[in-house]
Amino acid sequence: MTYIIAQPCVDLKDRACIDECPVDCIYEGSRSLYIHPEECVDCGACEPVCPVEAIFYEDDVPDEWEAYYSANVDFFDTIGSPGGAAAHGVIDGDHPFIAALPPQNTDD
Repeated sequence: MTYIIAQPCVDLKDRACIDECPVDCIYEGSRSLYIHPEECVDCGACEPVCPVEAIFYEDDVPDEWEAYYSANVDFFDTIGSPGGAAAHGVIDGDHPFIAALPPQNTDD
């Protein structure tokens, strides 16, 4: 089980969750953040600090954002499990689902 980052994070990438994560499992793509499903320890520390409420336990992702589960998990198919986001830096790219989204309004 893991936590999922959904639509409200796209093009915003607040990063408060990164600062709160005790195991450094939140990676940054070009347009969104992603939680590594094998590195996440399910502590939930990231969820309450997200200012846009984009983080959900995988069983609690709203139906309208169910595609974000696969986007979060499949994002790591090419990079594997690097063992920590801080040392990896920003990953140039996103899951194709997220990359194809129209620009999100971040002025709210």
